[in-house]
Amino acid sequence: MSLFVRWAGAAVALLVATSVGAREADAQDRPVLRAAVLQYGTVNWELDTIEHYGLDAEHGFDLEVQGVAGSAAAQVAFQAGEADVIVSDWLWVARQRAAGADYVFIPYSRAVGGIMVPADSDVTTLPDLAGEKIGIAGGPLDKSWLILRAYAARNHDMDLLAETEQVFGAPPLIFGAARGGEVAAAINFWHFGAKMEAAGMRTLLSVEEAATDLGLDPDTPLLGYVVEGDMLRDDPDLVNGLAAASRAAKDLLATDDAAWQRLRPRMNAADDAEYDALVAGFRAGIPAPGPVDEAAAARMLDLMYELGGAELLGEASSLPDGVFAPTGS
Repeated sequence: MSLFVRWAGAAVALLVATSVGAREADAQDRPVLRAAVLQYGTVNWELDTIEHYGLDAEHGFDLEVQGVAGSAAAQVAFQAGEADVIVSDWLWVARQRAAGADYVFIPYSRAVGGIMVPADSDVTTLPDLAGEKIGIAGGPLDKSWLILRAYAARNHDMDLLAETEQVFGAPPLIFGAARGGEVAAAINFWHFGAKMEAAGMRTLLSVEEAATDLGLDPDTPLLGYVVEGDMLRDDPDLVNGLAAASRAAKDLLATDDAAWQRLRPRMNAADDAEYDALVAGFRAGIPAPGPVDEAAAARMLDLMYELGGAELLGEASSLPDGVFAPTGS
């Protein structure tokens, strides 16, 4: 082997080692952001995209995802300091702030569903459900259910709570009950709504339509990332980095079909119709960039408090200051 060849090989090896070492040093300098999220929740599609494409490193942090069994487990981990960020709705953040907790909301999704019936159902309006069973995921204080109740009262002088029988259950159970005809209508989380649509059910009334009728802004993002206020004050670059990585992932998933094909194995889509419905539903729920309209959010909270009271919102009878991260954070 010639001296030149040995020298060139050594130079390449040194260059590779230097590059690897620089990346490792850079990684050591980046803060780790621990996210506790529902193990099989749709937020994992975005978080997986962030990790796979290196959007966390690009924006100055390393994402570490912890799967948990439910939203309550995520909240416990967050409140115990075992996680830096969770996903919840801003109404929960408002309740916590009213009780003295310093939590801040970063928009993630505005995806909401509606009330769905079988395609061949004779039900064409909400009053047709009088005396029937409605399956509801999320419990009696589910926000979609409350909005639909308000719509029925305003437009049909109908008390959905009193005039129907409610069946509450986990999203998969409500999905099965709706497909099996055990309930006349169902309100489910958006991704199960997409699955029901793919299975041949139709939307009787969307939450978006009901909210608009009630003077609410359907573009108000309901779900978001939640962080401690201290993080926003002490390390704004980290919070900005999370928001920027989330937006970059959304921009990619909004347009890149290949990015979705990569995610398909973890989407639990039974067939092409379900897969297409899930992609379309996620894309439809991407919130517009920019600050949350706090006046619109205040109107929504007022309605939620009117219907759910302290049981839903605790001491948050009006929108507390500081719920939403400021523009650029």
